[in-house]
Amino acid sequence: MSDTTPSTADPQPVIAVTGATGHVGGAVARALAAAGRPFRAVVRDPARAPRLAGAEVAVAAFADADAARAALAGVDVLLMVSAAEAEDRLEQHRTFVRAAAEAGVRHVVYTSFVGAAPDATFTLGRDHHATEEAIRASGMTWTFLRDSFYLDFVEELVGEDGVIRGPAGDGAMAAVARADVARVATTVLLDPDRHAGATYALTGPEAVTLAEAAAIVSEVRGRTVTYYPETLDEAYASRARWDPAPWQADAWVSTYTAIAEGALAAVSGDVERVTGRRPMSLREVLAAG
Repeated sequence: MSDTTPSTADPQPVIAVTGATGHVGGAVARALAAAGRPFRAVVRDPARAPRLAGAEVAVAAFADADAARAALAGVDVLLMVSAAEAEDRLEQHRTFVRAAAEAGVRHVVYTSFVGAAPDATFTLGRDHHATEEAIRASGMTWTFLRDSFYLDFVEELVGEDGVIRGPAGDGAMAAVARADVARVATTVLLDPDRHAGATYALTGPEAVTLAEAAAIVSEVRGRTVTYYPETLDEAYASRARWDPAPWQADAWVSTYTAIAEGALAAVSGDVERVTGRRPMSLREVLAAG
């Protein structure tokens, strides 16, 4: 006689990934596909959605509550990659968090900032803190991935004249590779209950000053790169040629002042604890690029 008793095993939770057309979200999407794990890619532009095995595409912008609720219907675990820098980014985040809760999402994995606080020197870190608070208040389970600055951006700080300019003094930063953030996010999404209520500080393996970073770029690229520690007045003046909005200018300059005050110097072992792999260094990121 055959056993026809239905299985009592819980079905796999439905995963959704935002930012799947970007660097971190895209890497997570590819990793889920490689692991044979179906997921829903929530994108603004379906023409740019990744064509991956097991990927369902849903269209929604963070600021569109109705579209977000529809896109997230039936989702259990959501990777919410923070939106692109914008003056209204916090309101976009709050709208999306409310929509996720209303859609029945159980667990949000949010890419935050390692210095998130209401008075963070890096001005965008304040938005991340407020977003964390909105997620906490939503009733959904959460996991916060507090990323440091990205190592991938270091080379982009180099001007056309080969100089990194900013008011960072001799402060150091333990910046992290986007690939390591994606690996952590993927690990959490594949076993979300294990990471419920956790806040991870995601950093690289060492803290480097901008002078040290310039020397590493010089070594790897075979060209001379130096660092010039601007004053605050010099920093605002040198960026005025792009005519940034005041909030954007403050964000750019506070990137460096946060480094100067030491807010980003602490090295965490969370990347290795979660993934089992040592995080990449600046030299390794440059060599891989």
